[in-house]
Amino acid sequence: MLINLSVWDYAIVLPFIFMAGFIDAIAGGGGLISLPAYWSVGIPPHIALGTNKFSSCSGTIFSTARYFKAGMIDVPVALISAAMALLGSWLGASTALLLSAKFLNYLLIILIPSITIITLLSKKMGFSDKAHLLKLGYRLSLGALAGLVVGFYDGFFGPGTGTFLILIYSALLHYQFTRANGNTKVVNLASNVAALLTFAVAGKIYYPIAIPAALCGIAGNLIGSKMVILRGNKLIKQVFILALILLLGRVLYNVFN
Repeated sequence: MLINLSVWDYAIVLPFIFMAGFIDAIAGGGGLISLPAYWSVGIPPHIALGTNKFSSCSGTIFSTARYFKAGMIDVPVALISAAMALLGSWLGASTALLLSAKFLNYLLIILIPSITIITLLSKKMGFSDKAHLLKLGYRLSLGALAGLVVGFYDGFFGPGTGTFLILIYSALLHYQFTRANGNTKVVNLASNVAALLTFAVAGKIYYPIAIPAALCGIAGNLIGSKMVILRGNKLIKQVFILALILLLGRVLYNVFN
């Protein structure tokens, strides 16, 4: 399919990609902004998905590197989560071919407001790091399970994967938000690279906009990750709530359209 974008189309899309990278670096959920931006200028869905993976993966590389340099990643847990997320994503995608995602949309309408309320009421969640008090084997087991479950969700449905992973790391593994976010970036990077290669081989990336969008995504990720390092857990919690609201909006749109 021939894609012919105007200067105005670029002017519409690129600022949203920057914003998506900024939000994604802080609390996940950037795809909830970037994908509709690509769709809005008439880019077909599968090409939009591939182009979005190109820009988001580029940005995630830089934010992951910055979090690693700042010591905000528990490397063993993040790596085993990433490996299991790849397996979970394949299982989720395989299941999606057999089942309808409608029931998951309805489930999320209940889950997302509940998660938002719990996060708002849990004043201590994400503000203290007690993960080091847990045995390494326990952390690795829970990290593997988290990666498998969220990877399955990513393959089956997708939106808000990073946001849910931050929640699991904070609530169950007792990481503070900054380290939970750093771990999440490693998992996101692994799944994004795998998906990116798939889309690239299939020729589903529109490079004329993917390349400038990648630069905008990198800029957003760098600024977002720098703000996390400077402002920490409070900023992540605020943007985390915003990401949940965006996800709820997306789910409601899916249900009623």
